[in-house]
Amino acid sequence: MNTVDPPSPHLNEEAVHRQRTGRLLCVAVLAAIALAVYATYWWTYSRYWVETDNAYVTGNLVPVAAQATGIVTQVLFEETQFVNRGDVMLRLDEHEAYAALGRARGRLGDTVRRINALFFTQRQLAEKLSARRARLAVVSHDVTRYRQASPSGAVSKQILQNALDQLEGLRAEVRETQAEYDALDAQIGGTTVMDHPAVELAKHEFIEAHLEYARQQIRAPVSGYIAKRKAQVGDRVKPGTNLMTIVPLDHLWVEANLRETEMGDIRPGQPAEVRVDLYGGKHTFHGTVEGLVPGTGSPFALLPPDNSTGNFIHITERVPVRIALPADEIREYPIRPGLSTVTKIHVSESGQSVWSSLAKADTDEYQTDVYGDELTSAESLAKTVIAGNVRRTDQDIELAQNLSGYPSPRTSHRSPSTLSDLDRPNDDLTSGPARRQHEPLPEFYVPPRSPDLGSTFFPLAPAAGPNSKLGPATGPPLPSRSPTDSRFTPGSDHRMR
Repeated sequence: MNTVDPPSPHLNEEAVHRQRTGRLLCVAVLAAIALAVYATYWWTYSRYWVETDNAYVTGNLVPVAAQATGIVTQVLFEETQFVNRGDVMLRLDEHEAYAALGRARGRLGDTVRRINALFFTQRQLAEKLSARRARLAVVSHDVTRYRQASPSGAVSKQILQNALDQLEGLRAEVRETQAEYDALDAQIGGTTVMDHPAVELAKHEFIEAHLEYARQQIRAPVSGYIAKRKAQVGDRVKPGTNLMTIVPLDHLWVEANLRETEMGDIRPGQPAEVRVDLYGGKHTFHGTVEGLVPGTGSPFALLPPDNSTGNFIHITERVPVRIALPADEIREYPIRPGLSTVTKIHVSESGQSVWSSLAKADTDEYQTDVYGDELTSAESLAKTVIAGNVRRTDQDIELAQNLSGYPSPRTSHRSPSTLSDLDRPNDDLTSGPARRQHEPLPEFYVPPRSPDLGSTFFPLAPAAGPNSKLGPATGPPLPSRSPTDSRFTPGSDHRMR
């Protein structure tokens, strides 16, 4: 029987060694190839880019807060709905504000009538002063003639003495009337009814009450989508209470948090590529570095770290970098604040100075004019109340008609001549007292019919166009009102039913 001799142990060890050496050589060749590929990639591409996955989409989150005190009676918009700038979003109970507006209206009218009466009283005192001066002039001339006739015996000393006593009495009456006139002139001198301080105070109290009343309807300051609605019907709110948030989705950007060791070559104006996890590799946004935030997150934290206490651990800090996204790409590929991204910045571009910034506050959510008509309406209504309570003399009305269009003149008040002129009985007083010159009260444009709430407010154009994917061209319609509802009928007094 033939038997096969087992292989020599020495030969087996050599074969295993050759196999191991071949495998290691393959691994080394593959590692060298990979290293060469990575070195080539880094040298030709990667060294020109700074990449981070600590980057998120953000934007302007516009809070809607109450500006007046009241109870929420109606909520007109819900989360995820689109709202146009100027749309009424919530309504508060108007009863208390309407009552306060009525009180302010009454105080304003009463103040106007009281100040108006002071002007008429001053005019009355001026006429009384003129009459007493005229009597003083007559008696003064009589005294002069009596003195000339007394030496010849034509006039007795008794008559002359009576005339002198009457002259002194008239001088005292003139001084008394002059003092009353000066006291009144100290209250209203140099002003008109329209611009008297008391009227100004009452007018601005009325304007404040009107603003409180008008802001019982809470309007959207910007266009966007509703988020985080907190207001509920029945809630009692006060100024500053956060009710909901509006998110404009047509202006978003990326905040990339880069390590401080990577910030050496980052400059505003450099291009960036942003991949949002929502779309994965389907789309890459092409952004631009707008600016570098002036500080890391630590100094702006609620409790900044105090490294001087000795509890120090060296941590590589991160600096936020703002990267703008094109509006056309956002419209084609909608995104939301808070989404995660992978962001790369092309640092081979020189960019601009590190001290510069390309960020601009020029989009719709950086300004609003929804409150612009409130003050105009309140001013107009205040002037209506003032004009309805001012009473003028026929002379004032005639002068106002002759000087139509004269821009708010200030009435000049010329006080009667001083008493030093009256102490000389031989002076020529036949010319009469200096009379106060009356100029017309200022004329204001007053709408023929003006409701308490002012003119009807028309919402402004939305930030998103009709072809935008961000939302509809207009917000939801307001609840319809009956034509007989006086609260929303222009030209009618607002009466709470």
